[in-house]
Amino acid sequence: MEQPPDHSVHWQPAFPVDARLTLGSLRHGQRDPTHRVEPDGTIWRTARTATGLVTYRIRQQRLDDLLIDAWGPGAAELADGVRDELGARDRPEQFHPEQPLLRRAQRRLVGLRVPGTGRLFEAIVPAIIEQRVVGVDAFAGWTRLVKSIGEPAPGPTPAGMRVPPSPEAWAQVPSWDWRQAGIDLQRSRTIVQTARHAERLDQTAGDPHAAYRLMAALPGIGTWTAAQVGHRALGDADALPLGDYHLGRTTGIALLGRPLADDEVEAFYEQWRPHRYRVIRLLELTPGAAPRRAPRAPRNRPLR
Repeated sequence: MEQPPDHSVHWQPAFPVDARLTLGSLRHGQRDPTHRVEPDGTIWRTARTATGLVTYRIRQQRLDDLLIDAWGPGAAELADGVRDELGARDRPEQFHPEQPLLRRAQRRLVGLRVPGTGRLFEAIVPAIIEQRVVGVDAFAGWTRLVKSIGEPAPGPTPAGMRVPPSPEAWAQVPSWDWRQAGIDLQRSRTIVQTARHAERLDQTAGDPHAAYRLMAALPGIGTWTAAQVGHRALGDADALPLGDYHLGRTTGIALLGRPLADDEVEAFYEQWRPHRYRVIRLLELTPGAAPRRAPRAPRNRPLR
């Protein structure tokens, strides 16, 4: 018999929510030990909340009917914030693009929302790992380290799931383990330094301006990395990842018919403020027009 959940939420929003699409941006590769999607569409995730570890399961009945079960010391806190994580504060209905490709994508991707986990440190570590490397290498490094130093997930989880490591655990990773995970000295040092500010980061979850100010002050955290945290943890539909190598090329070809130069990207996206990240996400989920999220670098090359 399955272990009963510590907390459950039956959410019937007044708007469409597609949990798999919405939370897909939080998954770091197919083997991410913190995120699992079952063949029937059930989503399993783990997290480290202020009150403790948690495993949660999201079952989608309809676009307006979701059942969330949570296990572990952090279950109550997770249950309190899971609606925001699923995009309750997002306002996609206020986005009215004139570009035909974007209009079609918005109609097709009903229920896609920008998530807001409120867990900034949880979001910033994989973003740092993804700096200036291709996704497959970043995902492999994340998976290796979470399996190694993450904690067992509470509750009846699928095999192999782990909770993201604590700031203390990240700060104590030996240099050899960083190298084995394919993470160079600069990125590993940035994670260790950022771990010292984990509590302050998470305390800014309710104030995006303060969050961005703090991230801008941290060594090794630039606009691209802060934008990843913005659209994952802060629910920021306007988080524009300037510095992404593929953004100008793919956006320009998809929407303008030619690649955009790096210095054209910000001005081109101005027309969609405050939905600039939403445009990127719609393109990511549109076959043939998906910008890759990693910023500039060839494979297996260190940050500098």
